[in-house]
Amino acid sequence: MDFKKYYEDRQKLVNTFLEKRTSRKGISKVDEAMEYSLLAGGKRIRPIILMATVDAVGGNGYDYLSLACGIEMIHTYSLIHDDLPCMDDDDYRRGRLTNHKVYGEAMALLAGDALLTLAFEVMLEQKNVAPTVLIDSVREVAMCAGNFGMVGGQVLDLESEGKTITPDELRTLHAGKTGALFIASVRCGAYMGGASDDQLLALTKYADLLGLAFQITDDILDVTGTTEELGKPVHSDEKNDKSTYVSLYTLEGAEKLAEKTVAEALECLDMFGEKAEPLREITKMLTTRKK
Repeated sequence: MDFKKYYEDRQKLVNTFLEKRTSRKGISKVDEAMEYSLLAGGKRIRPIILMATVDAVGGNGYDYLSLACGIEMIHTYSLIHDDLPCMDDDDYRRGRLTNHKVYGEAMALLAGDALLTLAFEVMLEQKNVAPTVLIDSVREVAMCAGNFGMVGGQVLDLESEGKTITPDELRTLHAGKTGALFIASVRCGAYMGGASDDQLLALTKYADLLGLAFQITDDILDVTGTTEELGKPVHSDEKNDKSTYVSLYTLEGAEKLAEKTVAEALECLDMFGEKAEPLREITKMLTTRKK
């Protein structure tokens, strides 16, 4: 398959959807701040993973843009809040000033809040899905985004600053902060495609391992990458005195752990044959990236 074309086609589809959906304006300047971050580019990893998962179980990922783009809105809100001075205090994201550096802290906070709220409105606009399946999917996203997942992981991240935590604690932290939205994307794609119980189990394990491999790679790039390549500050984990896979395992150890995790993730896709080729290529792309 031509994976480059597969990915770029879906990336363009996601961007077009987001541009069209945010053209509906509210009553304040918060719309401008929302668009500043949401339309700033990015890989659109999570919505494309959702669509690729639908494809893997025999459906058509193109049919589920509302659900996929709702998850991207949640991801973007999390980045806006993550960059705030009370969190990681970063000045650059995707190669340009972070939201609060342009619009101020209060507006950035509200832009994140508005994107999170809009995400659920957009997901519930998803057509051609049985109501019970859509409700289960949106509930899955809510749980993965909240105190059991991404927000819970962010709290653990804040609490771990200045401390040396164990590998198990680091795994729990990032399974929430980073991995939970990968799990939401994959499981929602599985629901949309009508996956069997066995398929759902395999895909959930795949998503968990993908999130882990992604985070290990992110920790490695924070040490080996450049601000120009990544579009955001490097050595930020060191600046914030955080435990990472590099600090706990060394750079070489983290690279070996990433390779092992990728291999285990790919094994989970064996039962899906050629239909899971996009997911395999996405896994390789995310864990060999330089930015």
